[in-house]
Amino acid sequence: MLRFASRKSEYLPTHFYNIKADLPDLPKPPLNPRTKEALNPSDLEAIFSRGFIQQEIASEREVPIPDEVLEAYSIFRPTPLIYAAGLRKALDTPARIFYKYEGVGPVGSHKTNTAIMQAYLAAREGITTLTTETGAGQWGSALAYAGSKLGIQTKIFMVRSSYRQKPGRRILMEMFGGTVRESPSDTTDAGRRFFAQDPNHPGSLGIAISEAVELAVKSPGMKYSLGSVLDAVLMHQTVIGLEAEKQMAELGAEPDTIVGCVGGGSNFAGISFPFVRRNLRDGKAIRFITVEPESCPTLTRGELRYDCGDSVGMAPLLYMYTLGMDFVPPPIHAGGLRYHGMAPLVSHLVNKGIVEPKACSQEKVFDAARLFLKTEAILPAPESSHAIAAVVDEALAAKKEGKERVILFNLSGHGFLDISAFNGNGSK
Repeated sequence: MLRFASRKSEYLPTHFYNIKADLPDLPKPPLNPRTKEALNPSDLEAIFSRGFIQQEIASEREVPIPDEVLEAYSIFRPTPLIYAAGLRKALDTPARIFYKYEGVGPVGSHKTNTAIMQAYLAAREGITTLTTETGAGQWGSALAYAGSKLGIQTKIFMVRSSYRQKPGRRILMEMFGGTVRESPSDTTDAGRRFFAQDPNHPGSLGIAISEAVELAVKSPGMKYSLGSVLDAVLMHQTVIGLEAEKQMAELGAEPDTIVGCVGGGSNFAGISFPFVRRNLRDGKAIRFITVEPESCPTLTRGELRYDCGDSVGMAPLLYMYTLGMDFVPPPIHAGGLRYHGMAPLVSHLVNKGIVEPKACSQEKVFDAARLFLKTEAILPAPESSHAIAAVVDEALAAKKEGKERVILFNLSGHGFLDISAFNGNGSK
C-alpha cells in the first residue's frame, strides 16, 4: 500500500465546500449582543472585513478560492495523507488508520488555511492591521505569517497560560512581525477587568477574544480576525477534507470513521464536512467523532443555548454548546482547546446525532502522543493528540470485535514547539 499521496495539481481544490447548502435545517442565527435580535450582516462591519462577512453568510455549496490564495496554498498544499502503518502494527489491529498531516504547513498547523484567506480579504479592502487572540499559538502564528505575506500588520493577544508555557510560539509570531501581548493585559478595558482581579490570571480564549475585538472596534484601519468557530472559518478549512477525499480514493480506501479534536471546531470541520456531505446526500453511514479535553468538556457537558463568543459580551451571541462565557478552563497544555463554546455548525451536527462527542483526560492524551511519536516518528501537538487517543480506542475496539475498519483523522499540527509540555509525565 502507498504510504502517502500528494500530487499538487490533482488534489488542491479550487473551491471551498459550504455544508450549509446540504443541511436539511440550519442552526439558529447569531444575535446582536445589545438588542438580542437576529444579527444583520451590517452589524458585523465594525469588527470584520466586508469580504469575510460575505463569506460568513454565503449559502452556495461551492465558494471559489481566489487565485492569489491558491498560489499561497500551493507552497504547502496538498498536505500528505499518510497510512499509519507503525501505529497499526503497534496496536495489532485489523483497522487501517490514515491521517491527514497538516503539520507540514508554514507554522506547523492547519490554521494557515483560513489565515491566508482572511488576510487576503483584509488586504483587498485596504485594511492595515488585523487583531486576534490565540491559545496555544498556532492561530496567532498562522495569522502573523499570512500578514507578512500580504502586507498586513498583526496584533495578537495570547492567553497568559500558553504565553508562559510556549515561548517558542511567541517568538515565531514576532519573527513574522506580529505584536504579541499576554492576555488578560492592562491595555484594554476588557483585559483590565480581569487583570485587576489577578495580574497572574491564567486567561482564556474568551478573554483574549474580548481584548482583540475591543482593540479592533476602537482603532481606525483595524479589523478583527477569528481562527475558529464561525461558519466562514470552518468553510476555509474544508480544503483538508476535499483533498483527503481524492487521496483516500487513490489509495482505494473508504473511511467508515473520521476523528478530530475540537476546541472551537475548525480542524474537525475541515476534515469531516466534505465526508458529512456523503451522509447527508448519498445515504452513507460514516461515524464522526469529536474529541475534547475532560477539563473543558463543551460538547459532552455543556448546554446548547445562546451565549457570547467572548468573556465580556462584545461578540455576537451564538447558538452553540457552551460552558458559559465566564468559564475559565484550567491551564492545560492543549491551549487551543481551552474555549468555553463551540462552532454553531459543529454544535448543530452533534445535536442532530450526526457527530459523536467524546472527552479524554490529559494523561491519556499524552500517552497517545508518545505512542504516536514512537510509531509514526511525528510529535503531535497536544490538541491533535486528543484525536489520536480516540483513534487508539477505536482501533482497539476493532481488534476486540475482529472487524476491519478504516479510520481517518486529522493530525492538525505538530508539537515540536510544545515539546516542554512532554517534560516529565505530561499530566501537570
